[in-house]
Order: sequence, then structure tokens, then C-alpha cells
Amino acid sequence: MDTPEDRPLRVVAVTYSPGETLEGFVRSLATATTRPTEVVLADNGSTDGAPEAAVAAHPHVRLLRTGGNVGYGAAVNAGMAGLTEGWALVANPDVRFEPGSVDDLLAVADRWPRAATVGPAIRTPEGELYPSARDLPRLSTGIGHALVGWVWPGNPWTARYRREREAPRERPAGWLSGSCLLVDVAAFSSVGGFDPGYFMYFEDVDLAERLGRRGWLHVYAPSAVVVHEGGHATRREPHRMARVHHTSALRYLSARHPGRRNAPLRAGLRAGLGARMLVSYVSGRVAAGAPFQRRADDVGRARVPGGAKLARPSRAARDGVAR
Repeated sequence: MDTPEDRPLRVVAVTYSPGETLEGFVRSLATATTRPTEVVLADNGSTDGAPEAAVAAHPHVRLLRTGGNVGYGAAVNAGMAGLTEGWALVANPDVRFEPGSVDDLLAVADRWPRAATVGPAIRTPEGELYPSARDLPRLSTGIGHALVGWVWPGNPWTARYRREREAPRERPAGWLSGSCLLVDVAAFSSVGGFDPGYFMYFEDVDLAERLGRRGWLHVYAPSAVVVHEGGHATRREPHRMARVHHTSALRYLSARHPGRRNAPLRAGLRAGLGARMLVSYVSGRVAAGAPFQRRADDVGRARVPGGAKLARPSRAARDGVAR
């Protein structure tokens, strides 16, 4: 009988001239899971030939042309089309999966039956831990982060929002970074997937909030580790990406404060985010919080005394995890 582990796990990556990073992405998947995979490259108009080369080199990779640069969320939605149940993995094409990382995500999902999304620990190439499991933005933390993050990166508002002073542990989060995300297909479909109104940025925050309102959870799984190079789009078009980021932030925050009564608040948000964007243009900086506050040595599978990693459980043991 066909079981979920026998079916290919769909992996959706949005590509936009990803370059040589795409080959590393596909190759690293081979050791990340024992399940077969089907990789869908939702391509937003690449001109570098990398998606076509990946399809030619790997029979489990297929190319889905979206018809233009439709944005991140809309492209993921297209890549998820046709799925009705089970799990799918959404990841940026500049991610590298550590061995067993996708199986670890699936094992954590088994332990959390209300999980709609499960996210790994995300390391930078320099070995730092990216704060990828955060609280949902609130006005109190958001204003503090926006106003003083420029001059005081380690301020308490930014640290509270990013939860960057906590030791990594398996836990629910307000939202998880969309750069690598295991997604419950039925939950994702029940809210219509990503909102295509977000061209880039905040689509993962918005998705998490809509799912949370329906009782779903978002679980951080630091036993699974990926390395994310990041910043390709920002380096290519820094000023445009800064504008897109602030536009998406305004869309998200304004939607949470609708109505005539909140019109002054929305006007204030528009003015504040506009000023912040102007400063980023002039200074070339963003208020991104403190430098990552810990190395990533304390994430990944549990270790036994002396530093050796514990053996990975067998498939039978993983199947026996209580739901």
C-alpha cells in the first residue's frame, strides 16, 4: 500500500537567475532525506540558464515557468498547485541542507499534530545562527526596533521580537522564515496559500498569522540545520529591495489596523516607514538588529558527552514517534 514515505516529497524553490547556488541546493537534498523528492523550480524569469541546467542534470527536477517576475509568494503558490495533502518543503535556492535535516523536520512535524509549518535552524556561511523563529510583529516592539535599531542594534525591543537571546530549543513561534519551511499542504491550502499581494518580504509573516488564527502552530526545529547564503536579490538591487521591504511592512501593519478610527495610525506608519526607507537609501544600512548573538554550534542533533553526535534513529523508530 502506498504510504506518505513512499511518495515523493515536493520541494518548491523560487528561482530568479540563481546561478551556481542552485546545483548545491539540489545536491544537498540527496542526503537530507530518505524519502524520494520532486523538485519544482518555480521560475520568475531567469536568464542565466541555471534552472534549465538543473533540469537537464537531475531527472527529479522540473521547471515551472510562472510567466514573469510575479513575486515570491505567487510563485510558491504555483509550485504547490496540484497538492492536496501531506507535507511540502518550500526553500530558497541558495539553501544547503545538512545531512538528515529534512527527515528531522518531518520527525518534529510528527510530534506536533497542530503544526502547519516547521522551520529549521538557519546558519549563515560564517557559522552564525540566524534568528528565524520570531514573534509576530507588534506595534510596541516594531516601533522600538524601527526607531533605535540604527544606533542601538542590541536594543530590547529588537531582541524581544527576534527572540535572539534565547537558547535554541524546539518550540512554537509566531512565525518562521520562509527561506526554508516545511508546510502542511492542507493547512496551507485552507487559507489560500501565500498572499500574492506581497511581492517579497512579509508573505511568511502574513501566512503565519492567518494560519494561527485558525489554531495552527509554527514550530521551530533546531535539530534540523540548513545553511543559507542569502542576500542575492538585495545585493543585485539593494534600493529596490529596500523599497519592497518597507512597502510590504506597511501593507502588513496597515491591514492589522483597519477602519477610519485607525487612519491616523496608518498615516503615522506610512510616514515612519517612509522616513526609515529614506535613511536606508542615504546610509546604505538597515536596522536589522544586533549581530547574530551566538554561533550555531549549539544547534543540530543532540550530542553525547565528549562531543560525538547521537546516531540518527532508524526509519522504524521515527515512524513510532507518538503524535
